Amino acid sequence: MTGMHKQRVAVVTLGVADLERSRGFYERWGWVPEQVADEVVFFQANGLVVALFGLDDLAVDQGRPHTELGFGAMTLAQNYGTVAEVDERFRAALAAGATMLKRPQPTDWGGYSGYIEDPDGHVWELAMNPFWTLDEFGSTDMRDPAA
Repeated sequence: MTGMHKQRVAVVTLGVADLERSRGFYERWGWVPEQVADEVVFFQANGLVVALFGLDDLAVDQGRPHTELGFGAMTLAQNYGTVAEVDERFRAALAAGATMLKRPQPTDWGGYSGYIEDPDGHVWELAMNPFWTLDEFGSTDMRDPAA
C-alpha cells in the first residue's frame, strides 16, 4: 500500500472570542508562544501545534457563518506522571484564570483526573493514567510495552 495513512493530529486550533485575553490566559498558565500574528497565536506542544484563532477569522477561514461555529463534545487532555503534577497544573490553571469544572480526584479506572475550562469554554482534562507512559517530552504512549 503506497502512501499509508498514519493516525496523526498536526494542529489543534481553538476558536477564541478575544485573542489577547486567551493568549494571556495560556501564557499565565505557563505556555510560551512560538509564533504570533495579528489574528493567530501558535504554541508548540509535544508533537503538535496548538493555535488560538479569533472566532470571526476562523469562521471566514472555514467558509461558514460565525453562527455555525460551536463546541463539539470534545475535551483536550494533558497527562502527567504523578498526582502531585496534576494538582500543581490544576492550581496553575485556576490561578491563570481557568474555571474549575471538577476538582482532581481518583477515578474508577485507577487514575486521577480533574477538569478546567479556559476563558472561551474549551475544556481541559488534567490527568495521571498509571497504565500509560510519558516520554521525557511529556508525550503519551498508550501502547502496551510488552506487546
